[in-house]
Amino acid sequence: MIVRIMGEGQVKLADSHFAELNELDDVLLKEMDSGDGPGFRTTLHALLDKVRELGTPLPDDSLEPSELILPAPGATLEEVRAMLGDDGLIPS
Repeated sequence: MIVRIMGEGQVKLADSHFAELNELDDVLLKEMDSGDGPGFRTTLHALLDKVRELGTPLPDDSLEPSELILPAPGATLEEVRAMLGDDGLIPS
């Protein structure tokens, strides 16, 4: 799956990693629901770091269609909330 982190670029990520990413996504949703700003920020960075760690960066000149778009590291709680689908940021 091709994943875009807004403002950074794209990575290719194996489907086998999505269970691990979903765990972080679930924590992020709970923190957003409770209004835990510091927890939200920490978990968002952990989620993006994990995508960068597990994914293989695509060349900057590559324009593959992104199957998943994640917020930039500096995104606010409100901006991320606007991006959420029924399953959070990461589809189940």
